[in-house]
Amino acid sequence: MKTFSIIGCGAVGKTFGRLFYDSGALELRDILTRSYDSARAAADFIGDGRPVTSFEELQRADLYLIASSDDAIAACVRGLCSSGIVDRQTTVWHMSGALGSDVLGPAAALGAQVASVHPVKSFADPAVCVAEFTGTWCGVEGDQPALELLNKLFHRIGARTFTIDSRFKTIYHAGSVLVCNYLTSLLEAGVRAYQKGGLPRETALQVMEPLVRGTVDNIFRLGTAQALTGPIARGDVAVVARQLEALENWDAELALVYRALSGVALELSRERGQAQTARLSEIEELLASGSKGAQ
Repeated sequence: MKTFSIIGCGAVGKTFGRLFYDSGALELRDILTRSYDSARAAADFIGDGRPVTSFEELQRADLYLIASSDDAIAACVRGLCSSGIVDRQTTVWHMSGALGSDVLGPAAALGAQVASVHPVKSFADPAVCVAEFTGTWCGVEGDQPALELLNKLFHRIGARTFTIDSRFKTIYHAGSVLVCNYLTSLLEAGVRAYQKGGLPRETALQVMEPLVRGTVDNIFRLGTAQALTGPIARGDVAVVARQLEALENWDAELALVYRALSGVALELSRERGQAQTARLSEIEELLASGSKGAQ
């Protein structure tokens, strides 16, 4: 059985340490964190692993998982490489969605195979994440030998994997940010608009819920173009114009968001083919003229 150690063991490190331990896919050696207490707590949660607090204490392992925060990955790989235990038999990977495997360059320079694996999942409570992990999609990129090994290991713990184009990983990750983090921001903007219309905040949330859930269900059932409804789906120029004017008079920043999203909706409406082409062209001109004016 191949061995691995974890460097940085917060929610992500604990989750995958436990998943690999429970599955019997890997044998855990060391858990390296800044404090012994946190490493000990991680080992207790996982059920295995030797708590350590310095790179000099690390034992040689087949694989090293760097599960630190994004801004600490480069320092972690430098520390790992300085320990003298990285060579051509080593695989090093990290779990960041924002960074590519190129950040592991120091390990690659020593002959190690490097990769990144990004679970498309929010990590808060490791116990819940472990229980609900099966079926989670994970994006992978890096050296082919590392990917062949990691794909097998991640499939064994219930993951579904897909390959990311390393050149555009930052844009790929922005997609996750848009549909997860900024969906929350967008819904908050909607709440504020409802409040401006006189609804108490709690009522606004109650009114929104069936609308949002129905929309999301339609997106995954029908696809984005066929799920699009509203004024741009209908080609209703007058409604778009009035809403833009009202938003610009109330909240200029929110008007910019509305304008940008209207541009995406315009593309979807054309794909759907329900609205008259001439009306969509009018909306396009309306959006363009307003954006020039804002500049």
